[in-house]
Amino acid sequence: MQNKNIKITKTEILSDNWYTLNKVTYEIQKKDGTADIQSREAYDRGNGATILLYNTQSKTVILTRQFRLPTFINGNTTGMLIEACAGLLDNDNPEDCIKRETEEETGYQISKVEKIFESYMSPGSVTEILYFFIAEYSKEMKITDGGGLEDEGEDIEVLELSFDGALKMIDTGEIKDAKTIMLLQHIRVKNIL
Repeated sequence: MQNKNIKITKTEILSDNWYTLNKVTYEIQKKDGTADIQSREAYDRGNGATILLYNTQSKTVILTRQFRLPTFINGNTTGMLIEACAGLLDNDNPEDCIKRETEEETGYQISKVEKIFESYMSPGSVTEILYFFIAEYSKEMKITDGGGLEDEGEDIEVLELSFDGALKMIDTGEIKDAKTIMLLQHIRVKNIL
């Protein structure tokens, strides 16, 4: 149901170079009944999906490592980030998207995924909803080296790590990516590994 206390009065596109950055002006009715005019910027890059591949026999997980410019700008001296496989929906449904991204990035072809939840990752400034999945993998599912798509500029390293080792990497700061931490903690809380 639409919130009747919010009325968008103006939307200006500030940038549509890579994705869309909008400046939105709106009127909001406060609890005391008065109206307030506010402006905020919202970055619309579409919705995405992420997945953690796990193996119950070897107690391992598949993660990736790649350069992420925003982390480099904000103090990550190498710019390299260890994270769960993820991608934008690109007009697919979340399940089809994550199966495609898994094969492109990790080289594993999976047929069965389990959606565990969805989350706004940075609701103060980004419109994206991220759909979270997990799936069991085996060596037989590896059909390519992965690494991402060259035409998208991807240069992704595929990592197979022990589950316990990945959890320790959160403690040491080697893993700082929110979606990856959420997925690893889900596996831990649900006693999947």
